[in-house]
Amino acid sequence: MSTKLIKFLKMAAIILGLFVAFILVAAFAMDTEYSVERSIIVDRPTPVVFEHIRYLRNQDDFSVWGTMDPNMQQEYRGTDGTVGAVSVWDGNEDVGKGEQEIVRIEDNKRIDFELRFIEPFEGVADAYFITDSMSENETRVTWGFESNMPRPMNLMLLFINMEELIGSDLDSGLTKLKDTLESD
Repeated sequence: MSTKLIKFLKMAAIILGLFVAFILVAAFAMDTEYSVERSIIVDRPTPVVFEHIRYLRNQDDFSVWGTMDPNMQQEYRGTDGTVGAVSVWDGNEDVGKGEQEIVRIEDNKRIDFELRFIEPFEGVADAYFITDSMSENETRVTWGFESNMPRPMNLMLLFINMEELIGSDLDSGLTKLKDTLESD
């Protein structure tokens, strides 16, 4: 090998090493957790709103993700609307495959879910609905989503705006929920 080639290879190795080091430092400097939350006011009493959102089957009426694949296969296990109830889905590449379980219910106040994604990527996220009575016939519904991306995958958060991506789906779903409940 010529001296020029050896110098070039050494320089390329140093540059590549610095690039890898930069990526690793950036991955450890960045947060791995993210959360998205949206709210809407529904002109219905809190018990009416809560009774609707507590059921996994009713989420199909307003969740944007449920409409992304009209041929999506769904299965429900357990007693819907109670802790331990599970909704399982298997859809196209837009929807993927996974399940959602009700893990906690505080009547007329809050419902917590665990989302377990299987395809196209494995992962776990927490989601929730919070209902706040604004008046006798008005309820603020808050829909939230919390998750994390392990290092070094968290670097994708530099390029993917989860607030915008998931937030727009939550906004659309809440608008559909409001329309459904107010038209009843």
